[in-house]
Amino acid sequence: MGADAARGLPGTIGAVTVRRAALADAARLAPLFDAYRQFYQLAPDVAGALAWMTDRLRRGDGTILVAADAADGTPLGFTQLYTTLCSLSLAPYAILSDLYVVPAARRRGVARQLLVAAREFAVETGLSRLELQTARDNVAARALYESLGWIRDDTFLVYTWRRP
Repeated sequence: MGADAARGLPGTIGAVTVRRAALADAARLAPLFDAYRQFYQLAPDVAGALAWMTDRLRRGDGTILVAADAADGTPLGFTQLYTTLCSLSLAPYAILSDLYVVPAARRRGVARQLLVAAREFAVETGLSRLELQTARDNVAARALYESLGWIRDDTFLVYTWRRP
């Protein structure tokens, strides 16, 4: 990732680097992924989180970017991107599916760095756009996205079908 993806942060967290995760990162990322899922009211399942992260990294069907403490490599946050295709624009794009920062690193720019790194990844890999969804009441996240130039879609409605 470019220069925007690494900078010093005030307080107890030093410099943060953002990089693409490797298979060796799965075990250290699983607790963060599990905490992310718990944020959305799902039951704890570290083993399931580890299996999911390991599978994504082995298959390469998603891209995981990890923000880590530059000094010791401790993961501070991550985002997962899933590349798909748009038949209307005749181009690939990515869904930014997950974004999580550990509580101790929040409000210190880590999420912003992950989003900047995701944007750099999109440019470097020729993606036409990134898309994400967030809860209407997630005011802080919405403000962050909009501050980085993300545009809220007020035209289309999202429908979901779930297997019974």
